[in-house]
Amino acid sequence: MYALNLLEIVLVLAEHDPAYEDAATKFFEHFAYIAQAMREKGLWNEEDGFFYDVLALDDGQRVPLRVRSMVGLLPLTAVTTLGMATLRRLPDFAARFRWFLANKPAYRDVVGATHVRDGAEGRLLAVVDAERLGRILSVMLDEQELLSPFGLRALSRRHADQPSMLHLAGARYAVDYEPGESSTGLFGGNSNWRGPIWFPVNYLIIDALRRYARFFGDDILIEHPAGSGRKVTLTVLADDLARRLVSIFLDDEHGRRPVFGDTDLFQTHPDWHNLLPFHEYFHGGTGRGVGASHQTGWTALVADLVMRTAGRGTTENRP
Repeated sequence: MYALNLLEIVLVLAEHDPAYEDAATKFFEHFAYIAQAMREKGLWNEEDGFFYDVLALDDGQRVPLRVRSMVGLLPLTAVTTLGMATLRRLPDFAARFRWFLANKPAYRDVVGATHVRDGAEGRLLAVVDAERLGRILSVMLDEQELLSPFGLRALSRRHADQPSMLHLAGARYAVDYEPGESSTGLFGGNSNWRGPIWFPVNYLIIDALRRYARFFGDDILIEHPAGSGRKVTLTVLADDLARRLVSIFLDDEHGRRPVFGDTDLFQTHPDWHNLLPFHEYFHGGTGRGVGASHQTGWTALVADLVMRTAGRGTTENRP
């Protein structure tokens, strides 16, 4: 993702200074090498259709850590699109790009995908292709796994009943679902990545879905929620995930804001009800604010989500 972010920056700069076309080639190649390495090193689990961390042992074994978590979603964020108009504006970069595709065919899976939309051909630079995208989303959008009424959980709800176990060097390690405060000091005591909803990574996933939507348009439909039989476009999916995050701060049908949880003073007192805190993270089941209550450094991303979805109105295939 970092390589692609830099590529996008230098492609803009190169339109004003051709010297940046060299840097564009460098970051393009860096992305291709990293993305292909992720495929070759066993991080993708074909059986589960999900990315996992892999533990490399001294004896050469590679053990997948089969934890359904945000780790398996983050590869989605390494994605951008490259249009023909950009290649025409930057002929030196375009020539090197085409040379790379012609002479290093092993990397075509991550930089060679093309799609024609509205008569214009685009290219997809992505760790996750269309087939893997569908498989990952089927896990992500399962309400028994990562999909919460208030966004995407950092860890699958299924690990509440099925903790992920690892036996290593005579010791037993377990990862289970903790939707609110952490029960251990592993993450510094107050922080918790085993089930709550975190705005930064949710925002990155939504942005990635919008990038895929820019490439595929309405040609890909996703079942959302998984198992519902309802198909939506990637844009509708991104908007719905954004609305789930925004709903943490909105009054529900009972006039209660999920962010306040069971704190009746904030839920019922008119002097407090409209004073919205920006919590560090949120309970994976109820949306209650957890951790620091003033984390405007990232939870204020909710303002951007509001602006991006405002005015769209309802759509026919919105859940």
